[in-house]
Amino acid sequence: MKPLEISMLGEFSIRREQRIINDQANRMKKVWLLLAYLIYSRNSQITQGNLVSLLQGVKVSDPLEDPSGRLKALFYRARTMLDDLFPDAGHTLILNKNGNYSWNTQYPISLDVEEFDRLCTAPAENDESRLSQYLQALSLYKGDFLPKLSMEPWVMPINSYYHQLFLDTAQRALAMLEEAGRWEEACDLCARALKIEPYSEELYQHRMRCLLAQGDRESVLALYEQMSELLFDTFGVMPSDESRRLYREATKLSNDRSISLSAVREQLREPAPAKGALFCEYDFFRMLYQVQARSILRSGDVIHIALLSLHGEDRQALPRRSLDIAMENLKELILSNLRQGDVVSQCNMSQLVIMLPQANYENSCAVCKRIEKAFYRQYPHTPARIHTSVHPLEPMLPASHT
Repeated sequence: MKPLEISMLGEFSIRREQRIINDQANRMKKVWLLLAYLIYSRNSQITQGNLVSLLQGVKVSDPLEDPSGRLKALFYRARTMLDDLFPDAGHTLILNKNGNYSWNTQYPISLDVEEFDRLCTAPAENDESRLSQYLQALSLYKGDFLPKLSMEPWVMPINSYYHQLFLDTAQRALAMLEEAGRWEEACDLCARALKIEPYSEELYQHRMRCLLAQGDRESVLALYEQMSELLFDTFGVMPSDESRRLYREATKLSNDRSISLSAVREQLREPAPAKGALFCEYDFFRMLYQVQARSILRSGDVIHIALLSLHGEDRQALPRRSLDIAMENLKELILSNLRQGDVVSQCNMSQLVIMLPQANYENSCAVCKRIEKAFYRQYPHTPARIHTSVHPLEPMLPASHT
């Protein structure tokens, strides 16, 4: 008896030798929902009432419906579809006894989710065997559990379990591959894992480390920019310290040849300075802040920091689209209206921070008021409102020595 190969990760398909049926080509969602539930719950007897509730959301006793008739029609379609695998497969695989339905457990199957679970959690003799198990398990994970049925209540917790198990197993496998210096394999695994979970900063960090180990600094820089944009646009958060550390490592010179001071100056020179303020990433703004905090302790210069926050009426949050438009407009206006020595950065989705060198408190407040007036004058119909606050940059005192 040839076993059925059943996949539920990434797609739902049932294969027997060269014959296959799958939910990619067939649009009968309720039929596939019925089959998925029967197979996944195949060790249980399932009542007609449970299936009606699962498939139609109505009770058997509902006088306005004929749930039993609809259920029979669905089973007819399911059995007909299964007959494409081998003659009379529908009646062989789907059993009905005393009004209860079940999947025929006497017919052998291999189910990818169960094999995936076993490989992830089974004990191993040593680290090499464990890593082999992990890699084999991860190769089975073609995507999340029953993606076309992902909104079904019974699918959601199961999908969450397997998704998290995949991430945990990928993290463990990556750590072991990196420890063994198998950078190319680790990099490939990161790429596959990021397709499943594109919002995991830890996976990006693993891939950045792998690329650095292989000397591919340009790819690290591109990956960091991609990650930064994704996290900021989706969650309004900045990369963590570890991500920024990896980015800074990738920005170092790629060779150890000695170069002249003139060459260093040329590398540091801004190619075509634009009029107005300088815009930079928040990570670099923070480093510049720290440099200035060190220097004003000795020089006595006055520097102020201004924070501009965007919100709606009564300090309510703006809709995302309105916020994005207002932020881009405000950023463009600030950059064109401030001095070349001023520095601007976006610290989250709704706030900009400005460094104003050689500006006292009154002048800094006046700058913010001027920006507000210019913004409302240029965009009179905007729903956004600007709230500003100004504080002096405090000198950084050296740690006391004991």
